[in-house]
Amino acid sequence: MDDDKKAEVYSEFTDCVNMQPKELEEWLETDEFKSVGDSDSGESTGHASGRRIVEIKRTKKAELTDDQYKHMQKVVGYAHRHLAQKPDSDIADSNWRYSLMNWGHDPCKDDG
Repeated sequence: MDDDKKAEVYSEFTDCVNMQPKELEEWLETDEFKSVGDSDSGESTGHASGRRIVEIKRTKKAELTDDQYKHMQKVVGYAHRHLAQKPDSDIADSNWRYSLMNWGHDPCKDDG
């Protein structure tokens, strides 16, 4: 991945992931997080992603690997697709919100 693409991915990721590492870690320990997501090996895809997001957010930008940039792209793509499916009902306690939070984005933080 060239430097221009890395800059684009980094910017999109930091715009998209609005949960801080500690906040995301705490979320990943809740019962609500466990209520959503697919699981092949006991851990949901979103939970595994959440742990990687914490790692990425705690890594200095200059030290991010190509693999981490690829995961950042995956996170942004997932969030954008999922945000486009926003339900008409209250989202505060919805599986839709919980799924996004597994990927580091809390839609209740949008628009203040």
